[in-house]
Amino acid sequence: MAADTMADDPRPYRVYLAWFGPGMVKVGITGAARGSARLLEQGAVVFSWLGQGPLMAARRTEELLRAALRVPDRIPYAEKRAVRAALPGAGERLEEIRELHARVMELEGWPESLERAPFQAVDHTEVFGLEGLPPAVGVVSELVAGGVVSGELVAAAGPDLHLATGRGVVVVDTRLMTGWELTAVRGEQLTVPVREWEDRSVKQDGLF
Repeated sequence: MAADTMADDPRPYRVYLAWFGPGMVKVGITGAARGSARLLEQGAVVFSWLGQGPLMAARRTEELLRAALRVPDRIPYAEKRAVRAALPGAGERLEEIRELHARVMELEGWPESLERAPFQAVDHTEVFGLEGLPPAVGVVSELVAGGVVSGELVAAAGPDLHLATGRGVVVVDTRLMTGWELTAVRGEQLTVPVREWEDRSVKQDGLF
């Protein structure tokens, strides 16, 4: 992550436009040397670079474009997960981000030291395995001692693993695994707390 306290950071930074689903867009920055790693980590379905330049110029551009587009600085993972199995077709995905890219390129006030980038969308649908992804029935809310969750990996987007279990597709946020020792299991088992989904809403915690 870029640190604003390092105003003299000599490394180049890129500003990006990321799309996670219909109406779910954000503007952010990442080190140019990292390539698209930041977008993969966030689970961005489609993205396009907006420009490249020094850290502070990239940060100013990020704030300018975020305000102009009225988009948030982050999108909760719960919202990203809820739409992954119902994404529009490739053409519609690209058109929305193409229109937004065109809008920001017409804005005034860009820092002179930031070089603008032409529209070139990158679609991660195939990389994440989202084509034909069944809707998830829930997300693992916590890991517990002796708990088991196993199944077939059908998609992986950002920190989320979508596992097809005997009870449907369940999302496992790999950030929950920190500090836990993992062992192999056989068969499809699910004995950890799961938040169930119904009509894209979250119900109370329960065990499957």
